[in-house]
Amino acid sequence: MLSDVTTPQDLDDRFRETLAALPAAERRRDPADPVTDDAPLTGAQVLDLFDAQVTSRQLDLAGRWLRSFGEGFYTIGSAGHEGNAAVAAALRPTDPALLHYRSGAFYCLRAAQVAADPTLATDSESSVDPPRTADSESSVDPPRSADSESSVDPPRSADPDQDADRARTVAAERSERGSTVDGASTRGPEPNADLSESEPAVDGASTPAVGVGNGFGAYVDAARDVLRGMVASSLEPIAGGRHKVFGRADLAIVPTTSTIASHLPRAVGMGLAVERLRRLDSAGRRTGAGVRVGSGAGATHAPWPPDAIVVCSFGDASVNHASATAAFNTAGWYDHAGLRIPVLFVCEDNGLGISVRSPEGWVEATLRAKPGIRYFSVDGADPVRTYEVAAEAAAWVRRTRRPAVLHLRTVRLMGHAGADAESAYRSPAELVEDLDRDPVAATARLLVDAGVATGEELLARYDETGWQVRRLAEEVLGEPKLASAADVVSALAPRRPVRVARAVADAAARASGPGAGARAEAFGGKPPELAGPMTLAQSINAALADGMLDHPQMALFGEDVAAKGGVYGVTKGLRDRFGAARVFDTLLDETSVLGLGLGAGLAGMLPVPEIQYLAYLHNAEDQLRGEAATMRFFSQGAFRNPMVVRVAGLAYQEGFGGHFHNDNSVAVLRDVPGLVVAVPARPDDAAPMLRTCLASAAVDGSVCVFLEPIALYHTRDLYTDGDGEWLAGYPEPGGWVAGHVPIGRARVYRVGSADDLTIITFGNGVRMSLRAAAVLAEEGVGTRVVDLRWLAPLPVADIIRESSATGRVLVVDETRRSGGVGEGVIAALVDAGYVGAARRVAAVDSFVPLGPAARHVLVSAEAITDGARTLLAR
Repeated sequence: MLSDVTTPQDLDDRFRETLAALPAAERRRDPADPVTDDAPLTGAQVLDLFDAQVTSRQLDLAGRWLRSFGEGFYTIGSAGHEGNAAVAAALRPTDPALLHYRSGAFYCLRAAQVAADPTLATDSESSVDPPRTADSESSVDPPRSADSESSVDPPRSADPDQDADRARTVAAERSERGSTVDGASTRGPEPNADLSESEPAVDGASTPAVGVGNGFGAYVDAARDVLRGMVASSLEPIAGGRHKVFGRADLAIVPTTSTIASHLPRAVGMGLAVERLRRLDSAGRRTGAGVRVGSGAGATHAPWPPDAIVVCSFGDASVNHASATAAFNTAGWYDHAGLRIPVLFVCEDNGLGISVRSPEGWVEATLRAKPGIRYFSVDGADPVRTYEVAAEAAAWVRRTRRPAVLHLRTVRLMGHAGADAESAYRSPAELVEDLDRDPVAATARLLVDAGVATGEELLARYDETGWQVRRLAEEVLGEPKLASAADVVSALAPRRPVRVARAVADAAARASGPGAGARAEAFGGKPPELAGPMTLAQSINAALADGMLDHPQMALFGEDVAAKGGVYGVTKGLRDRFGAARVFDTLLDETSVLGLGLGAGLAGMLPVPEIQYLAYLHNAEDQLRGEAATMRFFSQGAFRNPMVVRVAGLAYQEGFGGHFHNDNSVAVLRDVPGLVVAVPARPDDAAPMLRTCLASAAVDGSVCVFLEPIALYHTRDLYTDGDGEWLAGYPEPGGWVAGHVPIGRARVYRVGSADDLTIITFGNGVRMSLRAAAVLAEEGVGTRVVDLRWLAPLPVADIIRESSATGRVLVVDETRRSGGVGEGVIAALVDAGYVGAARRVAAVDSFVPLGPAARHVLVSAEAITDGARTLLAR
């Protein structure tokens, strides 16, 4: 019995009692026939659904068992949600999926489909599934403690090898009598089918390949994947022990760690990108199972077929979250505007968010009310009907390329997680009612009533699966864990500066060689290097245009970036040059803007979204922190979302703004592991730094924030009005290599002897510090002004070198004293053992007020000069 490894609901005992009480049908039904006279599934296919559901259920039980003696670290299970196996069956294995954490049966079914027919696997060039060791594939049990030989084991022989032989024999017998279907005639078009513009997709209503037909043998890899995640094994194939997630590149399952639907905006972005890439012309861009885009440094591969749809699942409580609201609104907004987004949202509704109930009827009313999103609904306890409705919904999305939501009613069995005592907030009657709606029992009841199997046969199948899952659980217990901090962060944000530099050099060669004609045409016959000295805004505009020319999959989007050309004119003229498909306006919602970027990057594009003001970024920070920065970390690089986020920010706008247009808060960006944060101060730095960010995104999959100081956009002068010393020429392609700016390298200005003082600063502080240095030079003080340029990663080596050269450091930080950049600079100095003098000049811990009052809380050139004098007087 397994009763002592489950919850008080005694789910296992109840399931056994249910199967034992099922009366055998009067006659046996051929598994090749429909399971009922009018069903779209055969008995064999429903049996496959049952196997997937049972595997998921046994994995949940194993998770509780592992946790009972401290070897399992994740107990949120899928019990009660196993109806989602029928949703997986209704989709194609090449449809990318972002799964809710109760999607065990979906994951098992898809893994089994691909295992049965490897041609269904998504072509993923960057998959990094670790090789399984001979040990991990062994059928022989690793050494076990006495505790592990508990009474919950099914009967087994004394010899493990005999047990293994028995398992193989049973699997072989099941394979012989199994339910394999001919997927070739039922899947719809092959992954490399060419779909023309006039025929956007097939209907998809035909029955896909549900079956795999060899019992638990088809689910071994899926079960091992999940168990490895539970025990944080470093051999787990997607996250490598960093988290328990459902994900595998070859299954087109994108890992998500979200519990609150923050992956939904990404799903909308994926849908938009999949449709855009599908509509590309066929000029050599379609190959194999996906779409290959571009020929430059950023050429990348979209691993999904042109007619794929995106599926994302989430819980009913998440319907109320801002991220979900943003995603639904964006999908509906674009649909209303006539743009196609083929996304199937799946709301798995068990009526609870941990202990908080969803009010009766609220989820349905909410989902039905979403404009532009078609509503489908089904009870997940009915496998045939679930399959029918899911297939109908998927076919509609695939045919129309429009968004839909499938409201899948489920129950939650065994509580939210292992430590959840449901009796504290649910009545015994309610718990019993949910047990009566157990979807695995419902599938078993259907099979027995139809005469496909007896209750005894299904119980034997259930026990066999449980025995095999338990064996796998014991195997993974002995697998290695991540052994060091280096192991943990190895997948976070790898940097390959040599490759990035080579990508910049290649871009320069193309711009001056085979792409010279297109470049001249794009710039109207007058390339930017012939336009004379430029402002910061003009330099960024030219660099964006060069980026668009070199990266055919690059797209610019955000609020007001297209027709208006940006509120500060930075993107002016780019839509006219490159078209509305590549430069477009979005709705006013930063979460959705970043979500579009996340999905587009994952689908093979190089997105460059704009956040109109830094203050607005704070509305959507989790899309960078929880979604963008974690993708490589939780997939070991199998998935990535390259992106360069342009943000207009910082303070010092004269005569305009207040807090929302003069925000000097960047602490949240510097706190995100792996995020690149660039702040160009000078026009001659802006273009090379932007080229570096684009190359790093394309080469390494980096997520970069390009923070542009608003007050310097149109600045022309440095010391006196009319001197033009803040302008700079735009380099011709032949000079791009010499002017390359690697990530994490500072720029140093030397004023006078440069031997007395080092000023470390960035952004607006560079201009103010150079002005202060000129005043100090008249007093005989030689200064080094270090422009950090990169706030993450900080140019620590340059900081230490330039500080040690003078022994006196003044850190000029236009962000706030608490949580500002200056804290990081001082900490770097201390960590390096710097023993000289140091002082900070920083903004006051205040929001930036309107008008002249801002001068009281922001850093000024005068304050820098006074701070330097104080430091020199020590």
